[in-house]
Amino acid sequence: MGKTIAIANQKGGVGKTTTAINLAASLAVLEKKVLLVDADPQANSTSGLNFNPDSKERKTVYEVLIGEHSFREIILKTEIANMDLAPSHINLVGAEIEMLKLPERETVMKKALNTVKADYEYIIIDCSPSLGLITINSLTASDSVIIPVQCEFFALEGLGKLLNTLKIVQTRLNPSLEIEGFLLTMHDARLKSANQVVADVKRHFGDMVFETIISRNVRLSEAPSHGKPVILYDAMSNGSNNYLSLAKEILTRE
Repeated sequence: MGKTIAIANQKGGVGKTTTAINLAASLAVLEKKVLLVDADPQANSTSGLNFNPDSKERKTVYEVLIGEHSFREIILKTEIANMDLAPSHINLVGAEIEMLKLPERETVMKKALNTVKADYEYIIIDCSPSLGLITINSLTASDSVIIPVQCEFFALEGLGKLLNTLKIVQTRLNPSLEIEGFLLTMHDARLKSANQVVADVKRHFGDMVFETIISRNVRLSEAPSHGKPVILYDAMSNGSNNYLSLAKEILTRE
């Protein structure tokens, strides 16, 4: 039975989708069977893997959450042998409203993922930058959560709200949910402010902070526009090495 990890932070622009795509790709390269679930209506994980998020023919996570299709029916193969994608679409915005009328609406994704969980060693969920019903579904379906934290001045802003949401999910919906770790992203070692954020986050959260730090890297930021994880775009780049290091750190913890 696979392990499901949500990548969550209601703050946008912290490297959430970059982490989802490249962690999934790195685990796949390390010969783990991986499913990446794009649970964000912006569908950046979908476009970042070279699939058109505006396709009318393709079925997506939206159809799964409203009960029209199963995950098995929507999964796409990616360029990386061990990595599959459950794509998203802007329609996913409407799923929250449609799900309101459903019984046990917070567990819809968990039940749907249970049908394919045995097929994968890791399921990575790219959550939307909000704390709405779809993100609650993602956290309820997950075994753990990775929280990306950008190495900039307002890094800790909003984390309290996210941690409070996690506590509510743990109390009411998913008692086994754990914090996999806080991941420091977009780090520029030349900046005193960035190094101060690293120190502050480590002081606040101690051993819960990953040793791996994701550096600012041009190749990492270019890769999505080419529809590739950075490991396919430039395997020798710092970005590629950072995410391979993160994948290995997670495997070592296991």
